[in-house]
Amino acid sequence: MNGSARTAFALLLLPLSAQPRRATAELLRSLDHTVAFRDISLSPDGNRIAWVQSGAVYLMPWRTPGARPVKLAAAGGRSAASPVWSPDSRSIAFFSDAGENNGQMQLWIADGASAPRQRTRLTGHAESPRWLPDGRRIAFLYVPGGSGGGPLTPAPVQTGVIGAVLHNARIAVLDARSGQLTLSSPAGLNVYEFDVSPDGREFVATAAPGPADNNWWIAKLYRFDAASGRGAVIYQPTLQIAMPRWSPDRTHIAFLEGLMSDFGSFAGDVMTVPADGGAAVNHTQNRDSSPSSLTWIGPGRLLITEWRGSGAAISTLDIKTGAVDLRWSGPESIHSGGFRPNFTLSRDGAVSAFVRSSFNAPPEIWAGPIDGWKPLTRENQGLRSSWGEARAVQWQSEQYTIYGWLLPPPRIEPGRRYPLVVWVHGGPSSIVKSSWPSETSVLPLLASRGYFVLMPNPRGSYGQGEAFTRANVKDFGGGDLRDILAGVDYAIAHFPVDPARLGITGWSYGGFMTMFAVTQTKRFQAAVAGAGIANWTSYYGENLIDQWMIPFFGASVYDDPSVYEKSSPIRFIKQVKTPTLVLVGERDAECPAPQSFEFWHALKTLGVPTELVVYPGEGHRFVQLENRIDREDRTIAWFEKYLDREEAAR
Repeated sequence: MNGSARTAFALLLLPLSAQPRRATAELLRSLDHTVAFRDISLSPDGNRIAWVQSGAVYLMPWRTPGARPVKLAAAGGRSAASPVWSPDSRSIAFFSDAGENNGQMQLWIADGASAPRQRTRLTGHAESPRWLPDGRRIAFLYVPGGSGGGPLTPAPVQTGVIGAVLHNARIAVLDARSGQLTLSSPAGLNVYEFDVSPDGREFVATAAPGPADNNWWIAKLYRFDAASGRGAVIYQPTLQIAMPRWSPDRTHIAFLEGLMSDFGSFAGDVMTVPADGGAAVNHTQNRDSSPSSLTWIGPGRLLITEWRGSGAAISTLDIKTGAVDLRWSGPESIHSGGFRPNFTLSRDGAVSAFVRSSFNAPPEIWAGPIDGWKPLTRENQGLRSSWGEARAVQWQSEQYTIYGWLLPPPRIEPGRRYPLVVWVHGGPSSIVKSSWPSETSVLPLLASRGYFVLMPNPRGSYGQGEAFTRANVKDFGGGDLRDILAGVDYAIAHFPVDPARLGITGWSYGGFMTMFAVTQTKRFQAAVAGAGIANWTSYYGENLIDQWMIPFFGASVYDDPSVYEKSSPIRFIKQVKTPTLVLVGERDAECPAPQSFEFWHALKTLGVPTELVVYPGEGHRFVQLENRIDREDRTIAWFEKYLDREEAAR
């Protein structure tokens, strides 16, 4: 190992200047202290709302004047999840680790005003509870002996016989009175999502053989008998499927199907298939938005949430006539806390509750009739942004209108031009949504330090229908990069942006796009590539989720290597002149560290200014606050080094 390589490995030990680090830590801790609301659940009668906040379940009879949230204690638990109401709206079930030393979740039930009671003794991962119609049994996903986790968490050490042990999620059914637990899906299948038939005798589910993290992209739609666990495929999709929902009259199953990059980041066309199997019907074909969730509000009607441009929308869909009625839209998020909507309805669809958030307003819970909502919480009302007011922007790129967001500095002085950093989202099937910053905290940090931050939704993103989402298939780094560069031109033309001080950054697919962009253009004076992909050919054999690649590349790397090669940054590496910082987690399962090593090693060999930081123990999503502070500090320091006025003048 030569001296320069030792320097790269030692980067984590090199302190940055104290003042920027204190500012970063202060803002990140402030964002971390934002009260987050998740797992919103409205009782079927529409009278009470439950949610998870700060590791506990809270309840609120929201119609009662002057009512305030009440914490539903569960013997000192550190974590709680997934409150769900019984069909009669009297009881609530949820998961909590109360009384457990190892974080093991158990199912608890609270009846009326009584204290919650623990109803299980599970050993393994459990999630997604749903009451059966009889109000006595509760179904949930259970991984006996497994830890759950997922591809965003640190990958386990790969030793021994690889892939020899599989822990599949199965549908478990608990009799809440007797405590008896039965498994109602086959051991050889991993169930990702499920729904209960109106009579409680069957389940519909998306499932595939394990390993769970890799095979969601080839999941099929199954129907299982609740008593015996026997099942059969009722629909084999062309692409990915999500959110199966059984119609109230038991005749149809609704679900989303589309090109999706990650489990949990759902959008696609609204489909239905007869519950007994048969031909599927696409109800939103050629729609210029991306449906992201669905709920039956009658035998033939669905309420759907949508990504629309760079905002959100709520519509109703008549599956018989195909008529879609837009009920609400806005430049904000109803998906706060992730990409699954924090949106819940009463049984009759008359009342809804959700978490409302934007770049300009921190999250709070709202409830009421659609577009007649009122705020129920004010936990974050004292928070103020340290960045400027975000603006929804759009521009033309070839035949497409591209939408995005622009985060400006807090103050703009007349006659002055500012540096701009492009932040490219992951996915690629994803979207930049307007929500209060949390994990992607480098965005407000950059804006707070005097940068414009452009966040585009180029082709391949959600928000403009399936054709747009599929527009970068077999073309990674092609049209999507042209869309991004057109957005840079738009920003320069319409805002006080200095064209000599441009940067680009991103994580995951955004990290790849950063690596690829600096091989294709010299417009950027600095780049920070997070968890990127340098070589699609070698990546295919290194990552733990290779099934996601087939829909995007059309074939495996062994069957069509050329389509992988043409989008690989390493193929064009000798064209790079842009100083590039490379960041990655040591145990990243989605974008393994060797990809970052390969890109950094090439730049170092070619004499391009570069540094590599590998964060010990971290996966694709960083968990440790100190590592996040260090990551954002280094990102800002890199841009300040290469985009300041003196450097630009040279």
